[in-house]
Amino acid sequence: MSAVEQRIADLGLTLPEVAAPLAAYVPAVRTGPYVYTAGQLPLVDGQLSVTGKVGAEVTPDEAKEQARLCALNALAAVKSQIGDLDRVVRVVKVVGFVASAADFTGQPGVINGASELLREVLGDAGVHARSAVGVAVLPLDAPVEVEIQVEVADA
Repeated sequence: MSAVEQRIADLGLTLPEVAAPLAAYVPAVRTGPYVYTAGQLPLVDGQLSVTGKVGAEVTPDEAKEQARLCALNALAAVKSQIGDLDRVVRVVKVVGFVASAADFTGQPGVINGASELLREVLGDAGVHARSAVGVAVLPLDAPVEVEIQVEVADA
């Protein structure tokens, strides 16, 4: 088990299998020293545990936890491209989308769930630039979606 995966386990989490794409794309692509993930939903065993808009059917705290799951799924997608998460040099960028009620403005706090998880498991390499965007709706009525870009070391 890699050191990163051990830190994930120490948090009481398990790195999941890569989530199957919902349409015509792949979960992640490597080009040069970078891996770009597709948007990752908070799927657990292929299912969403929470659906709806944040600030309406979903609380900000629930959505923040869902963003953590998205980041975990994104790390699984990265691992599928590089084999060993210890090769992550740094997370360069995180983009988070929050399906938001019309008056909800707490998108940054929701996406902190993803940012905090990445920092917890990758340390300083998990600190990144980020965007947190409110949207009307996400696939499968998910409350949140996260994509990441990471720099990786050669094998």
